[in-house]
Amino acid sequence: MRVRITRIDKTLPLPIYKTAGAAGFDLITREDTVIRPGEITRIPCNMIVQTPPGYMLLLTMRSSTPSKKPGLIKPHSVGIVDSDYCGPEDELKFQVQNVGDQNITVERGEAIGQGIFVKIEQVQLLEVEQTAAVSRGGFGSTG
Repeated sequence: MRVRITRIDKTLPLPIYKTAGAAGFDLITREDTVIRPGEITRIPCNMIVQTPPGYMLLLTMRSSTPSKKPGLIKPHSVGIVDSDYCGPEDELKFQVQNVGDQNITVERGEAIGQGIFVKIEQVQLLEVEQTAAVSRGGFGSTG
């Protein structure tokens, strides 16, 4: 599958998959960003992506981030980019939060997260008075 992208700053490299088996490609930071303790900010990732219909782009942390940037988290675990988010001003931004007690700096050109294309299907929601399933008790109900 080929996906069209537009780089904002062409002096930064194109995103790539680092290995043949990689599920995600690195998101490259377009500018130096300092995140103060407790702050939530969006880091520009230097590209506009034309996600194909029937897919979404999932934005998530890299597995190395906790050891390289202690205290930096993705406040809602993942980001979801819809296929119709691809206008000329729709640069990908990676939302992060500093839960530590010191400033965290993310430098221009640094890989801050990863993007993963996921096939999706919109369903038709059918309202009913009651579902056929039996209630199971909530979170952790299977042990």
